[in-house]
Amino acid sequence: MLALIALAAAGVDRAAAQATQDTLLIPGTETALVFASLPGARVPLGRMQGEVDEMPQHWAQISPFAMMTTEVTAAQFGAFRYREQDGSTATYDADIVARPSPPYEDPAHGLGSGDARPATGMTQWAALQYAAWIYQKTGVFVRLPTEAEWEYACADAAEHLGEGAWYRDTGNEALRDVGVGRANQFGLFDMLGNAAEWTLDEYRTDAYRARADGQVDPLESPSRLHPRVVRGGSFDDDAAALTCSNRTRSSLAWKRRDPQIPKSKWWNTDSPFLGFRLVRPDLQPTPEDASAFFNLHLSF
Repeated sequence: MLALIALAAAGVDRAAAQATQDTLLIPGTETALVFASLPGARVPLGRMQGEVDEMPQHWAQISPFAMMTTEVTAAQFGAFRYREQDGSTATYDADIVARPSPPYEDPAHGLGSGDARPATGMTQWAALQYAAWIYQKTGVFVRLPTEAEWEYACADAAEHLGEGAWYRDTGNEALRDVGVGRANQFGLFDMLGNAAEWTLDEYRTDAYRARADGQVDPLESPSRLHPRVVRGGSFDDDAAALTCSNRTRSSLAWKRRDPQIPKSKWWNTDSPFLGFRLVRPDLQPTPEDASAFFNLHLSF
């Protein structure tokens, strides 16, 4: 499906772009992931004033990529979580990609049910295991977005909070089905509100202050499990938290009530507000580089 989408985000070098949407089918399942393409662009990140970790505003060059038009849904994650029970005969390497353990309790805590709501409550490690599973099944490399990619993709979402964004004032403090409100200029839904979203970066308060202006595809490579960067805010946040530049740090407290020893690598007992979506870089890595990526990011 072809969509003409104006690239009108403030500061973006290109006045207009032709973006396509395409569907990635997961063999052996009924799962389909819809991606919208985003052109490479020079974009502003952060803010001129505000929270200290959002400053200073600076420029970055982002390479072209495609992003899922919605957050990963319960049904889409369920194809991974329940694959051995659904009669699937599609192949995958079980030595490389693990299967999710049963959660201690409902990851959404009853705050939204149904196959079309965002899948929530999983750790960043679990989200990346899902990406590795898709790569094993399709040969298409997908991953979590960097926070720079995510901020670029957020575009004009903050201008339309009253048009279907789910947050504390509008969402009845519960998850909603994805794709119900207004899409932003790239055709992406729920970039702000509904479920907050994992990104790839390690959270550093001074990340923007330490970054060179004009850096290409910036990424704060992880060196530890926490904190990582979460973006977008959720159904449980006030409107003030729903900005494209707002940076949230992950917390070990999100596992506080997990009684297991050791605590689950898959699930957070206390983050029913947290989900994810995936990106697909236009420049696909070699098999060796893809393996190195997953070896690094799944090692924590």
